This record gives sequence, structure tokens and C-alpha cells, in this order.
Amino acid sequence: TVILAFCWVYIRKYQSRQESEVISTITAICALAIALITSALLPVDIFLVSFMKYPNGTYKDWAASNETRRQIEDTVLYGYYTLYSIILFCVFFWIPFVYFYYEEKDEDNVNKCSQAKNALKYTVGFVVVCAALLLIGAFVPLQPPPSQNSTQWEKVKYLFEELGSSNGLDALSFSISSLTLIGMLAVITYTAYGMSVLPLNLIKGTRSVLYERLENTEDVEEVEQQIAKIKAKCEDGRPLSLRDRRNLQELEAKLQTLRRRGRHLEIAERSCCTKVGSALRPLKILLGVFFILVALLFTVALFISNLDKALHSAGISTGFIIFGTNLTNPLNELLLALQPVFPLDYVLITVITMYFVFTSMAGIRNMGIWFFWIRLYKIRPQRTRPQALLFLCMILLLIVLHTSYMIYSLAPQYVMYGSQKYLLQVRALDPSPGNQTASTTKICDADAPEDQCTVTRSYLFLHKFWFFSTIYYFGNWAFLAVFLIGLVVSCCRGKKSVIEGEVEADDSDFSDDEYVH
Repeated sequence: TVILAFCWVYIRKYQSRQESEVISTITAICALAIALITSALLPVDIFLVSFMKYPNGTYKDWAASNETRRQIEDTVLYGYYTLYSIILFCVFFWIPFVYFYYEEKDEDNVNKCSQAKNALKYTVGFVVVCAALLLIGAFVPLQPPPSQNSTQWEKVKYLFEELGSSNGLDALSFSISSLTLIGMLAVITYTAYGMSVLPLNLIKGTRSVLYERLENTEDVEEVEQQIAKIKAKCEDGRPLSLRDRRNLQELEAKLQTLRRRGRHLEIAERSCCTKVGSALRPLKILLGVFFILVALLFTVALFISNLDKALHSAGISTGFIIFGTNLTNPLNELLLALQPVFPLDYVLITVITMYFVFTSMAGIRNMGIWFFWIRLYKIRPQRTRPQALLFLCMILLLIVLHTSYMIYSLAPQYVMYGSQKYLLQVRALDPSPGNQTASTTKICDADAPEDQCTVTRSYLFLHKFWFFSTIYYFGNWAFLAVFLIGLVVSCCRGKKSVIEGEVEADDSDFSDDEYVH
């Protein structure tokens, strides 16, 4: 209920009031809710493997049986697969269908069946891509292939055995990993930039609305003088040159934008939100400082984790997999320290997830939705088109998919084992007859016996295909680079306008009415 309420408020905040569509609104809310619910599985996974054991390293009575532990692990795993299947359905069918359904909408066309038929026709392409990914994932061999001396029948039999042994789960894993790869690109593009621009915008604040109105008035007067100067050339009946006509059109368009900007500034000056924002200025500065410190902590933890993999992993052919930590990771240590005090570590994981969502939204809000060098849509409060909202939710859906790997990169040992400990038999310092060994408690790592430490299902899922892990590893380095570039760009920029993003050159008077009402 809380997640649905948050998603409803979030979508309604940016939704256009004039172009709102019920089906696109419901789709956007549900897609965002599914993404947040999926991200909540990670702390549940970590909690369950940690809750199986006492702090002294022994299993609790209810978890002493291997069969019981396996059932719990399978339940979590199937929970992942269920939610991931829903995500596949949303990304490859439902969201594209709703998008094209709205695109096919025509004021003169009341035939809903024809509208749905055309939308379904375009959606087939996404379904074909999903089917291709499932087939590739089904036949990607995870076991060593037969030798070159094997017969053709043995090779074909091997492929069918691979398909049958996975029960289709490998195919689903491959598809989700492919989507996570796209999510990685979105994280590198939007989240990395948002992590720098959000806190610095809070710290710098906005320009004075009085100063902006004065500046805008001067600009209006200057443009009006330029227009009058050009029109004076044709007072004697002579036609304007092609260059003058083009300049006149540009100046008139600029004048229209400036007057629209003036109306928005006037509304902002009278708005109580502007006055409240000024009163909350100290709180925004503190929040911005907190966010920038969190961002620096994340980047430091991510750099240490990647450096640890570069120095101590088995290399690129294994996906840079590393068991445990060899370098001190501050965030990993903090989570391990908070874990015994329920539920502080889960609160922190939730805060990290929400932080990624908000910084991603800040990045999208400032950059807009782009396809390579073409900007498709803008994201603006109460003025975002339904198609843009669908794109927004799909991007956030993919970003949250990649969040699990990001959190693993930030705190690898915590995500892998939680706070599990195990008993290690060592030689007694003062052995007595019949007691040559002693037990000591140790934090779970790769050296622990297999039956003493349970690995989270999330870790196994992330490392099912080594080549994806390799790409994610290099993606983390790209994330750090984009964050640093975004930080420099954000520092060099001045204060943003109090009506930032509310007035654009291609806006119409229709959109002004939408903003006012």
C-alpha cells in the first residue's frame, strides 16, 4: 500500500493534466511499483540467510536441516523469477502496447478495436526480441560442451539436456541479465549524473525571482526594439529581405517565449511554494550536503570494490568474481555493523535503493529522455506527456534491475553472506587430554565449509553468466567516470532559474494554461 501510494504521488506530480490517459497512468504506477517491490527482495534475501544462524555461528533449530534451508532458498529464488517474469512482460509487451495504443489515438477515430489492433501490430517486434533472448538463454551452455570427437547426435542431445535441466530458468536469467545490461547504460547515463546534480542544486539553490523578472523585462524591451528596427525598414513600402524576414521571425518567437517566461515568473513570485522554499533554504543546504557525502561514500566504496576485483579476482574470463573482501570497504563494514540491530541494515538498504531512484529521476529530469543525440521527451512537473511517463517508468524499471548489482559492488561481502558466521576448528593453545581442538567464530567467506554458510540467491543470480559480470565490472568504471564529469559540470554551472524547465521555446499558450490551472 505504501509503495503504491508513493508511485501514485510520484506519477501524478509529473503527469500532464491536459493529456492524461487512464491506461497509461495505471501502467506507469504499476510498473514503478513492480520495480520497487523487486528491489525490496534483496534485503529479504540477505535477512533470511542471516536469520538462519545465531551470532555464535551455529544454525537455529528450525534451520538445522539442509532440506529446510534449501526450501527457503528456493522460495526466494522463485520469488525473484516471478517478479522478473512480470518485468519481462511489462518491458516487452505491456508498456510498448500502451505506448503504441496512445500513439494511435485520434480525435476522429472512435474505433478502439482498430486502435488496439494497430498497437498490437507494433508490439509484436518487442515480443520477437523477447523470444529471441529466451531462446539464446535456453541454449547458452553453462556446462563444458562435449569433446570434438563426439558424434552429431551426442552434441544435439547435449543441447537438449542443457535445455531440460534448466527448466527454462536459464532462459529467463539470460533475458533479465540482458535487460540489466540496458539498465546499466541507464545508470551510467542518468544515475551517475543525477548523483552529482541533485545535491549541488540543493546547495546552490535558485536565482532570485525579483532579479529574474527585472532581467526578463529588460530582455523583452531589447527584443521589441530590435523588432521595431527591422519593421522600420519597410515603412516606405519596400519589402524586407529574406535575411530580415528570417531574423524577424526568430525575434518574434523569442519575444513570445520571453513574455511567457514573464508570466511564469509573476506566478512564481506570488506562489506560496516559492516563499516556503525560501524558508526551507537551510534545510535544503543540509540535505544537499548529506546527499553529496552519501554520493562520495558510494563512489569510494565502488572504487575500492572494483580495485579489489582488479587485484584479487580470477580475471576477465570468470567475470571478475571475487569471494569475500581483501580491501577494507567502509559501506560493507557499516552494513555488517548494523545487521545485528534489526532492522537498521534493511533501512539502510532501502535508503540506498530510494537514493538511486531519486538521483536517477534527477538525472532524467535535467537531461530529458534521449535516443542517442535526439531528445525525445522532457520531464516536467504536471506537464509530462503520457508517452514520456511510460519511458520514464521503463527506464526506472531497468535502473532498479541493475540496482542489485550496484549494491553488490558497494558491499560485496554483505550481499553475498549477510552477517553469517561459522565455527572454525583450530588447534587448542593449551590442549588437554581428549581436547586437542577448539572452536572460534569467523565471518563467512569463501574459505568456509559449504554446509556452514549459505550464499544469497541474488549473488548466484548475478553471476550466472560470467560475460555479463565482466560487462558490469567495466560498467562500474564508466559509472565512476561519468559521475566525476557530472560533478565538475554541476560545479561550474550557476544557480538554476526558479522556473527551471517550466518554459521552453517550443511551448504553446495551451501549455501555459495547463500550468496556471
